[in-house]
Amino acid sequence: MLFRTWLLRRNLRASLPAVHFARVRAYSIAKRKKVWESVDEAVNVVNSGDVLLSGGFGLCGTPDTLIGALAARADVRDLTAVSNNAGSGQFGLGKLLHAGQINKMISSYIGGNKQFEQLYLQGKISLELVPQGTLVERLRAHAAGIPAFFTPTGASTAVEEGAIPIRYHENGVSGGVKIPGTKKESRELNGLRCVLERAIAGDVAFVRAWKVDEVGNTVFRYAANNFNTVMAKNAKLTIVEAENIVPVGSISPNAIHLPGIYVDRIVKATAKKQIDILTLAQTESDSREGDKHADLDIRHRIARRAAKELKDGFHVNLGIGMPTLVPEHLQSDVKVWLQSENGILGMGPYPTKEQLDADIINAGKETVTLLPGASVFDTSESFAMIRGGHIDVAILGAMQVSQAGDIANFMIPGKLVKGIGGAMDLVSNPDNTKVIVVMEHCAKDGSPKILRKCTLPLTGARAVSQIITELGAFDVNRQKGELTLIDLADGVTVDEVRAKTGCEFYVRNQLGRF
Repeated sequence: MLFRTWLLRRNLRASLPAVHFARVRAYSIAKRKKVWESVDEAVNVVNSGDVLLSGGFGLCGTPDTLIGALAARADVRDLTAVSNNAGSGQFGLGKLLHAGQINKMISSYIGGNKQFEQLYLQGKISLELVPQGTLVERLRAHAAGIPAFFTPTGASTAVEEGAIPIRYHENGVSGGVKIPGTKKESRELNGLRCVLERAIAGDVAFVRAWKVDEVGNTVFRYAANNFNTVMAKNAKLTIVEAENIVPVGSISPNAIHLPGIYVDRIVKATAKKQIDILTLAQTESDSREGDKHADLDIRHRIARRAAKELKDGFHVNLGIGMPTLVPEHLQSDVKVWLQSENGILGMGPYPTKEQLDADIINAGKETVTLLPGASVFDTSESFAMIRGGHIDVAILGAMQVSQAGDIANFMIPGKLVKGIGGAMDLVSNPDNTKVIVVMEHCAKDGSPKILRKCTLPLTGARAVSQIITELGAFDVNRQKGELTLIDLADGVTVDEVRAKTGCEFYVRNQLGRF
């Protein structure tokens, strides 16, 4: 009996986990000071000739407090500024442009910034125009220690060819190109033509955040994340201006977007948030008035036809302008998830005055809302969805489309430079993301916009699967380089479409009507 008891105790001890008593260690938080009382002193690290990374998308999430302090330092010149765009007027990087402190911009979009556009066309500033998804990935690559990468975005376009001038001579476009674009190495990978893109390294990053603790753990709010996260990770020194500076431990580890390891200096954000395009939902009377004219508006006619291509549950990206009208014409039983390249999935309609929020905007910089089930993320995540083919349909506007599905929609050399934006990324995976172009059939001068071959710089080659105009709808056979007219608008004949189209096309036996 005693032996049996001893044996049971021995077996029990053997089955229990071993307990080790380690020497007690004292864990503490590093006391390095990151919070600066003076914004002016915090930006004293920026020197002439530096590469300055500035977060924001339009005026959303823009570090205006830091930019304002730097603009007051007239001795800082010849900056290379990296940002999605260059602000607007005296807001965002526009303040540094007006002060003459920027010598070169690396950005994806000019848009309606006439000051930026004129400085470039007059040879007073250098511009490296980069597809938006490529721009954020070049920034992310350096942050991750990757010197270069291959991407299909920009292949077979002016980006690969280096055909976009970086700088014109001092007397402008008429004086010719002073600094040409850089031709890129290309390679066939998995059947795709890809170009080599090199990482961008920043000296100092300016970042706007909603909340940051005293060691730099950072939280962004809604679409104000955009480029801020990746820029903060990239630079040698990162300064965060935050609306709220809180004690260490106040932010749940689950809520942190940017770990404090990337943040060097913190200041209080004092600049008021700005809105590029304040857009509100129509009132009931506005809606009734608008309905009277919608049938007469060719833009709505085109959008209504495009809406028929969207199926319930689709994930859809809409370009700026006419594509944003498409959701108005969806059938009642069709619900789609709208993705916005600045970091929204589940974008809703325009807000009421009560819903208005400067941190929730779409790719056109208009104020919008979020639907139940929506998610928000940074620009890098957004373009991973896009290039990876996770978006079912992308609907874009265009200046020209060829019979093979080539698309041109970002510039008229020497005259108009809208910028590339996210368009080159959106058309980079046409086998997985159907690209639909919505546009008026002819240009303002009456010339056709559907051509045998595009004459403007390409946004993408053999990328478009469908073209919809106020006259008809075409399917594009990208492999064969052929067009087929599948639908006619009411009151339009095939002969009229032929007369206004700059290439041959087939006609489907059973033409639809819209």
